[in-house]
Amino acid sequence: MYLLSTYCEIKTTQRGPVDQYSFEAIIKQARGNAADEVDLQEGIPGAFEGVSNKDIMDNNAILKLGPMAMESDLAQDVRAQLEEEDTRNPPELGQNSLVEEFDMTIKREDSLDGPSRNDIPLPPSRAHDVTMEVQKVREHRDRFKIESRTGGVGPAVSVCMFTFHNSLDAITCIEFSDDNNLVAVGTEESYIRVWNLHGDPIPSITPNSTPSSSRRLIGHSASVYSVSFSPSIESPEGTDENTPSTAPKLLLSSSSDKTIRLWSLEAWTCLVVYKGHEGPVWNVRWGPFGHYFVSCGWDKTVRVWGQDHISYLRMMVGHDSNVSQIAWHPNGAYVFSASDQVDKTVRMWSFTTGECVRVFSGHSEFVSALECSPNGKILASADGGGSIILWDLAKGTQIKRCRGHGKGGIWSLSFSVESTVLVSGGADGTVRLWDIEVPADHSKSSEGEVIGTGGQADASRITNTTVSAQTATAGVGAKKKV
Repeated sequence: MYLLSTYCEIKTTQRGPVDQYSFEAIIKQARGNAADEVDLQEGIPGAFEGVSNKDIMDNNAILKLGPMAMESDLAQDVRAQLEEEDTRNPPELGQNSLVEEFDMTIKREDSLDGPSRNDIPLPPSRAHDVTMEVQKVREHRDRFKIESRTGGVGPAVSVCMFTFHNSLDAITCIEFSDDNNLVAVGTEESYIRVWNLHGDPIPSITPNSTPSSSRRLIGHSASVYSVSFSPSIESPEGTDENTPSTAPKLLLSSSSDKTIRLWSLEAWTCLVVYKGHEGPVWNVRWGPFGHYFVSCGWDKTVRVWGQDHISYLRMMVGHDSNVSQIAWHPNGAYVFSASDQVDKTVRMWSFTTGECVRVFSGHSEFVSALECSPNGKILASADGGGSIILWDLAKGTQIKRCRGHGKGGIWSLSFSVESTVLVSGGADGTVRLWDIEVPADHSKSSEGEVIGTGGQADASRITNTTVSAQTATAGVGAKKKV
């Protein structure tokens, strides 16, 4: 009180801050009464008070949800290499050439409203990026396409490919690389282990290293809660030592020791320790083009980092409690975050400004998983009660609530490349496939319907075809990688 009376001017008010978005002002507006000017001047200007009515009401900000256009120089190099590929290996009868497939992709990017490359600065393209884009065009043309029931064909039945034995309940997180060659797990014992999925020796640039099909990364001083491989793609066939590698070169990890670590998958050592969070870091994920990554933690914040900066570039504040789930929009211009037991909201943040552009509220349990569709139009969020909510990003509204999983939470979500099928894995021991193709008229839609469950395949709904990991997880779109 002495400090307040000595250095501060104290003004007493009979009630809390009132503005045009307060409950009292909203009630007055509904009754046709205008808020008093004196009321609107109460409170401390600029003070943050957590989630406000303004946040929830103002879901009309214009978004740029289209894909980011490819750099012109990179597009020219990719097109030239695709022309050479078409000359060496002409397309089959009725099949598009690689150049035609590439032109269709570029046309789709130009026709949609996407972010500018000036808004999200990325490193200059290299030979590695050209190889990545060429391979993505090839996979986009040749991949196995998963159709929803709306399209008349159900998704194919898959098989269990890998099982981890003797984990002793110590594994806290798991991540597969995009090229389907590596898998990494984080443990309660603070170390990370990386395996080659084919059992081959993992290469290393470290001299005199012992060949092994797995590697252990040691550096964290507490439990590891998240791991994330840098973007990659399966190497094209017939490559030699002169072809740039498309394998993942970096791995991110977050821990209860308040740090994020960047690991080299060539030297198998820690390169950088990122510090900034005030408490455990629950999650970390690479951006769709590499270079940037996002993290969230116990301190209620979401932070965006650059690979070449030791400190964070953006800090998003708005959640009322722990932020445990994060996801990227496929064009790299937006970040999604979800909070736990108290908040239960999902927020969408602008990467360029750091502002919250959408607040999605509707979950009655803590949000346990987030995933944005590859077409950038739908966000899927799952909660601890076994429900999945599909959100329309452009309108900021709920499309459908999908129920089917039992209690215990849904811990994993993944979209098909076509954005028509959603796969969910729950604590009830089932994997479920959902038809989420959204027709123009939402009132007549059948999205959110289960079209398959792991272990209980419905032959009348699902085509009995086995899909290999290499064809079922092919990439889509033109994205620059680092």
